[in-house]
Amino acid sequence: MNNNYTTIIGLEIHVELKTLSKMFCACKNDPFFAGKPNIYTCPVCLGLPGALPVPNRKAIDWTIKLGLALGCEIPLVSKFDRKHYFYPDLPKGYQVSQYDMPFCKNGFLEVENTRDQPSYNRMVRIRRVHLEEDTGKLLHAVIEGKKRTLVDFNRSGVPLVEIVTEPDIRSGSEATAFLKKIHRIIRYLCISDADMEKGSMRIEPSISMCRKSDATSKSRPGLDYMIPAYRVEIKNINSFRFVRKAIDYEIKRQRELLYRGETPEQETRGWNEGKGITVSQRSKEEAADYRYFPEPDIPPLRWQQSTIKTIQSTIPELPDAKKKRFMETYDLSDYDAEILVETSQLADYFEECTRAAQKLMPDTGNQDIKQYQEINPKSLANWIINRKINFEEILPARLVTQIVQTKKTSSIDKGELEKIVAQVLVANSKAVEDYKKGKEQALMFLVGQGMRTSKGKISPESLKKLIADSIIRRKEQE
Repeated sequence: MNNNYTTIIGLEIHVELKTLSKMFCACKNDPFFAGKPNIYTCPVCLGLPGALPVPNRKAIDWTIKLGLALGCEIPLVSKFDRKHYFYPDLPKGYQVSQYDMPFCKNGFLEVENTRDQPSYNRMVRIRRVHLEEDTGKLLHAVIEGKKRTLVDFNRSGVPLVEIVTEPDIRSGSEATAFLKKIHRIIRYLCISDADMEKGSMRIEPSISMCRKSDATSKSRPGLDYMIPAYRVEIKNINSFRFVRKAIDYEIKRQRELLYRGETPEQETRGWNEGKGITVSQRSKEEAADYRYFPEPDIPPLRWQQSTIKTIQSTIPELPDAKKKRFMETYDLSDYDAEILVETSQLADYFEECTRAAQKLMPDTGNQDIKQYQEINPKSLANWIINRKINFEEILPARLVTQIVQTKKTSSIDKGELEKIVAQVLVANSKAVEDYKKGKEQALMFLVGQGMRTSKGKISPESLKKLIADSIIRRKEQE
């Protein structure tokens, strides 16, 4: 039964940029709004009469930077528009956004095969990447026993990038894979924290279904389906897991309606995680409902190709390119490379470790050279991944040294280790008693004695644990 329909999914992704100031005024852009309500406001972001907006150049440059990273065209002329709607968190009665002349258009992103579509990758086209201002935030509270809705305008006017895809996605898992790639690229570009739990990245999927027989009646060149006469948008989802669950539920709900001969209503729905369902919120607006017209207080923006090239030059090596290079240069598996490029910080740490291993390589004939020779990119990758190294605390050179010490330890058998620990405890009974009384420094003294006895063949971390465990066992036997 389920094979009679094709799922049609498009995504709108909103990302708050972490510029120092807001989009059209000099108010502080506090990404997590840690201060009190309504302290980062001024006549511009409060929509007071006569206030004039001044565009944030950094936000515009970052939007173009993201568009270039997503393979978009950058038109040489763009403009801002007014998008009208009435809601308590929008004090002006309109939002300064972009309509027919966005900063970026016609991009794409390839999504690797997923569990439910294992045979091929999906090319998802990106219709546009445009820039607008965020709204205020509604806060629901009980005041003097009555339910009230308050508005915090600290977020009002924060630069907000919107990424709009074509409806090329076919499942919840594909949508999640696409979003994770977008999320990673945004963080590599350092233009946003993209923290979904804190609302700096919000997802709105649009879902509809069409009969597979309609695929032969293409409504737009290049499409393999007929665009349905309706679409259902799910608002402001704040986690990848919820995205997939909401899409999967909505697919099931719409299929059931269609098989009963009913057409799903065009509407906006919300995701109720507690019940695991989507719930109706309001009818879905069309572009005409927003009464777009050019923003009269901001003239059109024009670009030189040289400016776009300058922005292009600031784009770092992106995750897919870095992953490919890691596999080719360091002979890493697809799995290991994928984990290492999860963040640019982790990827950089791995490469710093490979350089540290080369730099610390001792001269030929040194007794440690064998252990250093065994430290290659593959072994470093496995160590970093499997041991979940805290790269913010352990410097690359220190990690390499720890690996060498561990390899030395592995060359000593269990019996010899126990013999060394026993010798240290017998020869230093006073330090043992001091440690039993809670003096941690005594343990470090014992570790030093053990290192001397083993001639450095045991790592301090391993020796510390062995001595402490041995003292505890002896204490329990007394």
